[in-house]
Amino acid sequence: MTTMTTGTTATTFRGRLTALGRAEVTLLARNRTAVFVALLMPAAMVLAVKSTLKQSVLDGSGLTVAAAALTGGIGIVLIQAVYMNLVSAYVARREDLVLKRLRTGEVTDREILVGTALPSVALALAQTVVIVVAGTAFFGLAAPQRPELLLAGLLLGVVLLTALAAATSAVTRTVQTAQLTTLPLFFISMMGSGLFVPLEIMPDPMASVCELLPVTGVMTLVRTGWLGGADGSDLLVAALTGLAWTAFAVFAVQCRFRWDPRR
Repeated sequence: MTTMTTGTTATTFRGRLTALGRAEVTLLARNRTAVFVALLMPAAMVLAVKSTLKQSVLDGSGLTVAAAALTGGIGIVLIQAVYMNLVSAYVARREDLVLKRLRTGEVTDREILVGTALPSVALALAQTVVIVVAGTAFFGLAAPQRPELLLAGLLLGVVLLTALAAATSAVTRTVQTAQLTTLPLFFISMMGSGLFVPLEIMPDPMASVCELLPVTGVMTLVRTGWLGGADGSDLLVAALTGLAWTAFAVFAVQCRFRWDPRR
C-alpha cells in the first residue's frame, strides 16, 4: 500500500484522509475487475432495464420508462460503486494486514474507514452527475425539481451503504466470498426498494414491508429530489427509515468490525 504522506500535512485530519484516499485510488486503479463493475455495470443495467421495462408496468406510478430507469440507475450506482466495492476493499485491506498496520499509527479507526471509502464515494457521486446530465440532455427528463432532496438522498445513501459495507465485511472471509455476502442486499434492493419498480404499483401489504428496507428511504429522497411527487409525510418516513438503518449499521460496525485477518 502507498505510504502516507509525512510531515505536518499527515498530522492533520484532512491530511490523513487525503493520504488514505490517494492510496485507495491507486489500489482501486490496479483492480480492473472492481473498476469494471463500478464504472460499466450500472450503465449496462440501466440500458438493459430501459430496453425491457414496459410503460404498462408503470401505469399508476406517474413515471416514464426513462425516469424509472435513470433514477433506479442512481440506486444501482450507490449499491455497486459504494456498497459492493467497499465490502471487497475492507476485506482485502484486512486480510493484507493493511488495517492492522494503519491502527499502529496516528490515524483513528473512523479515519481509516472513511479514508478507504473516499474513492468509491467520489466515483458514485461522479456517476450520479453523469446520469442526471444524461437524463436531462438526452432522455427528456426535467432538471432536478428539488436539488436539496436529491443531495440529501445521495448523502444518506453514501453514509448508509458505507456503514453497511463495513458491517458486511465482518462476516466476509475473503474477497472472493464478498461476491456472495453482498448479494442479499443487492437483490432485496433491486426487487423491493423501488429502484426500477415503484412501490406505488405494489399491493399495499407488500409496499408497507418494502418501505422498511434499507435503501427504500434513500430512493424515495432521490426520486423525489429529481422528479418530485412525494409529500412531506412520505419524505419524513423515508428519512427516518434511512437514518434508523444507518444507526443500526454503525452500531454493528462498532461491535463486530474485524481489524485482524480471519485465519
